[in-house]
Amino acid sequence: MNHAATPSWIDFFLQSLTPRRLRAQAIVLALCLWGVCAVDFATPGLFDRAGNIKFQDFLPFYISAKQISQHRANELYDQQSQTKELEQIVGNTTTVRIPYLYGPQVGLLFVPLASLSFSAAAKIWVVLSLLIYFACVYALWRSCPNLHPYPQLIALAAVAFPPLFHFFVRGQFSSVPLACFTLAFLALRTKRMWLSGIALGLLIAKPQFLLAIPLILLLAQAWKILAGLVLSSAAQLAFARLCFGADVTRAYLNVLLHPSHWITTAELSQAPIQMHSLRSFWTLLLPWPTAALVLYILTSLAALAAAILIWRSSSPSSVKFSALILAAILINPHLFVYDLLVLIPVLLLTLNWTLENDEHSTPALKVLLYLAFILPLFGPISRWTHLQLSVIAFAAILWTLARLPLASKQQALPL
Repeated sequence: MNHAATPSWIDFFLQSLTPRRLRAQAIVLALCLWGVCAVDFATPGLFDRAGNIKFQDFLPFYISAKQISQHRANELYDQQSQTKELEQIVGNTTTVRIPYLYGPQVGLLFVPLASLSFSAAAKIWVVLSLLIYFACVYALWRSCPNLHPYPQLIALAAVAFPPLFHFFVRGQFSSVPLACFTLAFLALRTKRMWLSGIALGLLIAKPQFLLAIPLILLLAQAWKILAGLVLSSAAQLAFARLCFGADVTRAYLNVLLHPSHWITTAELSQAPIQMHSLRSFWTLLLPWPTAALVLYILTSLAALAAAILIWRSSSPSSVKFSALILAAILINPHLFVYDLLVLIPVLLLTLNWTLENDEHSTPALKVLLYLAFILPLFGPISRWTHLQLSVIAFAAILWTLARLPLASKQQALPL
């Protein structure tokens, strides 16, 4: 790779990103994010300083667990029942509406917390989620030998990662998809293809992540991984059907296939600035819904093509897996900032690869990784700019990986 042709601004930028400066930036960012969190959550009781319910997005998981434990699973997707339960938790009427959008089997995970108060259950969940998050970071770091000299920097960056802040304050579910992706990569790295597919199949808990992945695996002829994914997903759906019955399953599919039934106008106006995929990118940028939808489909096909090209090449597993996650993120139509926790494998694996293969890499890739880390923090600015810069960074990383000399048209052996 001829780095002499690298634009001078990229060289200057990279020279300024020394480990010492990166540590300092991570410390400042972590102090700002978690300082805001500490001040906001310092108030006693259920509400934070801004008047929002603490760990608000954990409410549907907690309510679903209560309904299952009380043998009322038939009410999981009943908005009136959900609202009544929510008002009992809050203590009075509220305009907050957070429907349960997950498969009925997901609610079973939280049944052990159903006997506790909402506040106690939410605190236990976020602590457990943080343990899952840092376990994934540690496992991925261990698999990246070129990052071993920087344990302190990796730890600080993990604490300062902006999506982690959003994930924590909302009490979200995103640590589970991160764990699925992490387990899938660790299995792929040791050539346990079936196990890798089974781990990816667990993403059926958040099915929007599976819009791209099966297609990539199918067209890349990764048969063993695809088979594991299909069997894992089908087993979960069959379990839900047997455990909860046909009526509950149909209610879930109705919620999944008809989002207009549960998304309000207020939510639609706020959602795009908190979302970081191609669907929200074009929705923000263009005032014409039909044009935005067409461009979403076309750019999604381009992302699919790039990921398939990488998977059909002789690229190493770390590059292939990073491309898989990036395509899943970009094509996901309902991806909020807290879901970007799944970027962790992309950032660590791709950075490790660039350090190991400097002759095949490009300096711009390191800059793009830095931007992918930091830009989710500035999502709300898109309210005025109508441009979600994080999505451009994700697409640019995928495009760069597809153009690497290592990701050539040379066919690798089927996985």
